[in-house]
Amino acid sequence: MELSLASDGLTNSAAHSPQTVRHLLATATDLLQASSSTPRLDAEILLAHALHWQRAHLLAEYDFVPSEAQGLAFRKLMARRAKEEPVAYLLGQREFYGIDLLVDKRVLIPRPETELVVEQALALALDTKPQKPPFTIADVGTGSGALAIALAKHLPGARLYATDISADALYVAAVNVTRCGLSRQITLLHGNLLSALPRSLDMIVSNPPYMILSEVSSAVALYEPRLALDGGPDGLQIYQRLFAQAGAWLRPQGRLVLEIGATQAQAVTDLARAFFPKAQLKVYPDLAQQDRVVTVQT
Repeated sequence: MELSLASDGLTNSAAHSPQTVRHLLATATDLLQASSSTPRLDAEILLAHALHWQRAHLLAEYDFVPSEAQGLAFRKLMARRAKEEPVAYLLGQREFYGIDLLVDKRVLIPRPETELVVEQALALALDTKPQKPPFTIADVGTGSGALAIALAKHLPGARLYATDISADALYVAAVNVTRCGLSRQITLLHGNLLSALPRSLDMIVSNPPYMILSEVSSAVALYEPRLALDGGPDGLQIYQRLFAQAGAWLRPQGRLVLEIGATQAQAVTDLARAFFPKAQLKVYPDLAQQDRVVTVQT
């Protein structure tokens, strides 16, 4: 019995014609129209994954007929994607700042816009002479370890701490840190915000929970960890707590680099100003020209 995709779901079929890559992609794309904004792309990525190919390989092999085992693997992936499960969780990985990270439901999926946190943190770090070497950075709420790992790779002389309140998230981060060969440079700490950190930091970076859960898309709310999303009733709860604590941990001329929601720039800078009245504050837009990162130079 051959494996096929039907427009009303995933089924086994005794179709007479072989299920080629071309056929599978076309049918899978139709199936995902209702659950994905990028159905063709998703189909290509998932079929390439099932075949253990690079995605570009599909373009040259439209007439290839996958084996029964490969077809079954693809059907299972498609069934999950049709229920809006994120592609990154289906693949078990996500690229961030040129680094392949393992991800699963224990951690938030790193987004491309979060790379702006890395860019601004690097710019500030390279422009700052630490008062006491080495340059020390804390990634608060590290999740998969994305920010800490990206910064460590580009600042080999820096010392990094990566904290998270979730022990499950720290396990994923530990796997990624080890895979990237950064165990000597990055220390993982279990704790709430800054509580587990040494009080001598040059920089704090964070992509904190800043969502209002009632406004989160159904797919994100269903699959990604609530702890990494929930910013409280107004989305500002973690910023308030982070600014209140940061002064005791940062060295003179310390820096904070924080991701924000697209409508939160004024509220977050107002909070920062309340705790750091003499600080230099800047807001940076992402590639979609939405406010995305706030820097605080104390």
